[in-house]
Amino acid sequence: MSGHSKWHNIQKTKGAADAKRAQAFTKIAREIIVAVKEGGSGDPANNSRLATVIAKAKAANMPNDNIKRTIEKALGSGNADNFERVTYEGYGPSGVAIIVDAMTDNRNRTASEVRHHFDKYGGNLGATGCVSWSFDEKGVIVVDNEDEEIDEDTIMLSALEAGADDVKTEEGVFEIYTSPEAFSAVNDALAAEGYHFLSAQIEMVPQNYIKLTDPEDIKNMEKMIEMFEDNDDVQNVWHNWDEE
Repeated sequence: MSGHSKWHNIQKTKGAADAKRAQAFTKIAREIIVAVKEGGSGDPANNSRLATVIAKAKAANMPNDNIKRTIEKALGSGNADNFERVTYEGYGPSGVAIIVDAMTDNRNRTASEVRHHFDKYGGNLGATGCVSWSFDEKGVIVVDNEDEEIDEDTIMLSALEAGADDVKTEEGVFEIYTSPEAFSAVNDALAAEGYHFLSAQIEMVPQNYIKLTDPEDIKNMEKMIEMFEDNDDVQNVWHNWDEE
């Protein structure tokens, strides 16, 4: 996911939506495998990173059977998957700050592809730390309110009592922000109350945003993000482009 303001950009065709969903499930499965291996447990109660990824999977409507099979695969002695997390930082058109969160079994391939995506659309790959200082790591839970049936005071009280830091009202959604440490508790509390999540994960949230006014910059930024998101190794793209 590349931002917080485009929850109604639905795919134009069912086929495209299905393809995106399948790709999302594959990427989440990688995260589950890494979380199980690094956490040493397939039980989310004893593996906080796995609990966070499962929350993300459920918000993406990944079936419980898929989640269970992926955990079992990760625990299997014959599992040879060897993915590692790699983060790239750089700049898009007009200095937009971009963080690319990848998970790969081949660092050289992924680095080459990420550099190509930056270069092709008027950006450049930078050094580690060149833009991450201007982002904050936060838990972000996006609750669907398209029907406007949720009372703002009620969800705000529930979220804050569970440990959330802030609740923002946007068009058709509530955005709930937490510290990374409080994310699972807030997610579980809101899920228990029956709220429907559009997204639930740990994100890099920009401290400020950049507006693009040049149509060519806007087109290049859109294409760059699309290229990153279509790359099988890329899990997330965080940026400070104000898309409104």
